[in-house]
Amino acid sequence: MTFEFAICLAVMFGLAGIGAPIAYAILIGAFAYLAAAGQGIGIAGKVLMDGMYNSFILLAVPLFIVAANIMNAGTISDRLLSFCVALVGRFRGGLGHVNVVASLIFSGMSGSAVADAAGIGKIIIQMMTKTGQYPRGYAAAITAASATIGPIIPPSIPMVLYALVSNTSIGYLFLGGIVPGLIMGVVLMAMNAVLARRRGFALEAPVPLAELPRRTANAFPALLMPAILLYGIYGGVTTPTEAAAVAAFYALVLSALFYRALSLRALFDILVDSARSSAAVGLVIGGALILNYVVASENIPGLLAVHLTGLDVSPVGFMLGVMLVLLVLGCVLDATTIILVIIPLFLPAARELGIDLVHFGVVAVINCMIGLITPPYGILLFVINAVTRIPLSEIIGEIWPFLGVLLIALLWLALAPGVVLWLPRMFGYAGG
Repeated sequence: MTFEFAICLAVMFGLAGIGAPIAYAILIGAFAYLAAAGQGIGIAGKVLMDGMYNSFILLAVPLFIVAANIMNAGTISDRLLSFCVALVGRFRGGLGHVNVVASLIFSGMSGSAVADAAGIGKIIIQMMTKTGQYPRGYAAAITAASATIGPIIPPSIPMVLYALVSNTSIGYLFLGGIVPGLIMGVVLMAMNAVLARRRGFALEAPVPLAELPRRTANAFPALLMPAILLYGIYGGVTTPTEAAAVAAFYALVLSALFYRALSLRALFDILVDSARSSAAVGLVIGGALILNYVVASENIPGLLAVHLTGLDVSPVGFMLGVMLVLLVLGCVLDATTIILVIIPLFLPAARELGIDLVHFGVVAVINCMIGLITPPYGILLFVINAVTRIPLSEIIGEIWPFLGVLLIALLWLALAPGVVLWLPRMFGYAGG
């Protein structure tokens, strides 16, 4: 490690340690390196512009954010919840099952765990707590856990960012996330069923089966969105970026014209909020592009790859080690920072060891999502605390069983690449 790079790390971690926004910490740390190395600040501008110019796929990020915000503002979330209640609400722990199934469906539209938790999650927490059948902490914990599925089932903003740094096919990454996302949903529902029986949660009044067709028809236009997205990408009709634009436009038409639940004022507020969220992500992306230039200048990924292969680390050992590192980092860093800054360090070693980058990417994104609910920092825990005012201590006290089953699922997916790559191979993926 050179003196200049040591200055970069010291500045970056020092600023992050005193509570500066991570995007500013990355940017100032990278600028400190350029100054110490005697390189002009104009290099940062060139790196930033080149990175943005060559990354057309980044346009998908603000478009998916707009789509998620429109669906949260309209009545789409309510209609989806009504459908889920009719479908699985009749079983013991029914509203917990509704919570997970709603996240599975909503994840096919938003691509964002935070959008899932703050939008449809807030609604269902109110449903679970208003009757007094579920403790507040339990309702919040299962909501946070199920929201982690959002960026696993396509579309997925984190997978778009991973594709950016790894030059991997977004289409195959999206396909690779479908089965793991369903597995995460199944293990969460299984744990909910066990806890509901053990703790004696009351049964919900079942919705008559005769009511299911009407509720399905009511939610059907919203349920079509994932199918439209997947057909557009895998049918060769649209690129992933164009599919994101279609998602945003479809959500707008659905909310404003079909359901008539979106005013011009509400649309303006949505666009402003989406612009702020996109700018926050953009700052991290910009900082990461400059920092990646610094890391490449120091040849850190190459040195790491040589070191790891020199140690004769097996692919399984490497995967387990990376999982552990990402889980620890997930407690203190957001997923965007980990994907853009940390994961590129491991990619050369993964290639050297023959690890499939689609499998590696899906497992890495799941790692980052589980980090969102890992105490003490887990961002989703704070999001739910902020939107519901449920004490953080109550949420953390109830999160452990759900965190445990997600970690077991993660371990299985990391050790069984065939599970992740089954769907991509069905659609012609030759890797792995």
